[in-house]
Amino acid sequence: MKAIQLTEPCQANELVPTEVNIPELKPGYALIKVKAFGVNESEVTSRKGESSADFKFPRILGIEGVGVVEKVNPGSSFKPGQKVATMMGGMGRAIDGSYAEYMLIKEKNLIPFESNLDWSILGALPEMLQTSYGSLMQGLQLEKGDLLLVRGGSSTVGLMSSVLAHQMGAKVIASTRNQAKLSEMEKLGIDYPVLDDQDFVKRVNKIAPHKVDKVLELVGFTTLFQDMKLIKQGGFVCFTGALGGQWTLNNFSPFMIPTGVFLTSYAGEAKDLPTKYFSHVLKLIEEKKLVVPIAKVYHGLDEVGAAQANLESGKFSGKHVVVL
Repeated sequence: MKAIQLTEPCQANELVPTEVNIPELKPGYALIKVKAFGVNESEVTSRKGESSADFKFPRILGIEGVGVVEKVNPGSSFKPGQKVATMMGGMGRAIDGSYAEYMLIKEKNLIPFESNLDWSILGALPEMLQTSYGSLMQGLQLEKGDLLLVRGGSSTVGLMSSVLAHQMGAKVIASTRNQAKLSEMEKLGIDYPVLDDQDFVKRVNKIAPHKVDKVLELVGFTTLFQDMKLIKQGGFVCFTGALGGQWTLNNFSPFMIPTGVFLTSYAGEAKDLPTKYFSHVLKLIEEKKLVVPIAKVYHGLDEVGAAQANLESGKFSGKHVVVL
């Protein structure tokens, strides 16, 4: 089969398909014919050789994907021809991932679904939907009527989280440092797209004079403590991402958290995205009640390098999706 297999760090334009063996079926796994996959920041990090210790060369990249079951073991609950989605579980890092014509995935990490949506839409969903849903429900315990601040709102997870939160009945303030992205955020139905500059706090205070109920933190420690000053007592802050690059803080003290504010985090897996909810979102998309934020669609493994380069440029809003 063809795959993007890395043997060492490289540039985006060096991501070229090569011939490798189709994975052999193992107990507890299913062989999936890949139809589409999203391109993620963590895969750019891995390509540069900057991933954590669980990543080793050689490796086929790709932490998420959708496709069709090709082969299963006797007694499996899955059947050949069935549509499935998957994400995380070590994909593209500890084990080979989705930048390939076939991928070998543990059955427990597969989400079955039925849909006639285009593969480009389906391929955009798994990782950003799982991260967004997990952050909102497990991290923030989001409720109808909440006022939510999404810091890093023009990122793929930020956009998806804003769209889902709005669908759940919350009001959303979403930040971006790129003024050109504000109109796109507004088109997605985000209630309050806000420019993140020196007047950011003033803008949020004007929208929420009594402070916000929940904060989804996607920028990291560079904005975390500023966000904590914008939240009500009894509110939740969920640390999910670090687009600013700072995941840790030296000399951290619990007393840096304001009294009565709850700080949590989210770093989940496929099991955190219920099959029922995945199907619910697909139905909302089919009924045109929810728009998936897609930046650009690419065709074939030959275009993976362009997809990563465009993602890295920061000039696009939404998900970059490769369809095979």
